[in-house]
This record gives sequence, structure tokens and C-alpha cells, in this order.
Amino acid sequence: MLVLLIIFMITAPMLSHNIRIDLPQPNPNVQQENPLEPISLVIKEDGSLYWNDSPISDLELAAQLAVVGAKPEDAQPELRIKATDTTRYEILATVMAEAKSKNVKKIGFEK
Repeated sequence: MLVLLIIFMITAPMLSHNIRIDLPQPNPNVQQENPLEPISLVIKEDGSLYWNDSPISDLELAAQLAVVGAKPEDAQPELRIKATDTTRYEILATVMAEAKSKNVKKIGFEK
């Protein structure tokens, strides 16, 4: 048994094969795109909405979401929704449904 182990230990390094692999080189000319500034949408307990810290009505929200949703997906900024702990879920669900109906693809949540 020991002899077999020694034979394998001697022959195993001889069986290794060299394989030539062409790896991609780093491209120093790649420009880093500026990430889009996310949109902050705050929903208060009473249902009042704040678009980037500015008060906004439901109609204005629909118009703003339509503007964001009209852009191609890669050009859309992320819509970050922040709701207080006491905000009713129905209000949050309505805002999310409105965003989805306006074709807003990037939706996130803040705490």
C-alpha cells in the first residue's frame, strides 16, 4: 500500500499539463459613469408626501413618477421610499402601485 502511494506521489507531478489561457487585460480607458442621485420620497403618518424634502401632492407625485418612468431603465434614478413606523400600509401600497403603473423600475426602501 505504501509503495502504491509513493508511486502516485512521484507520477502525479509529471502528469500536469500546461494550458495557455488568454486572460483579458484591464482597460484603463474605461470611464466611470456618475451614478444617478436617488430620489427620496418620504411618507409621513398623516399621508403627506415629500419628494426630495419638498412637499408634494398626490397629483404632483403621479406627474413626477411619470417623468421618471418615461426614461429608459438604465437612466432611471432609484426611488427610495421612506415611511414612518406609524404610516398605514395602505398609503405605502398606493404609492408603490402608482410607481409601478408609471413604469418606475428601481424602487428601494430607507429606514
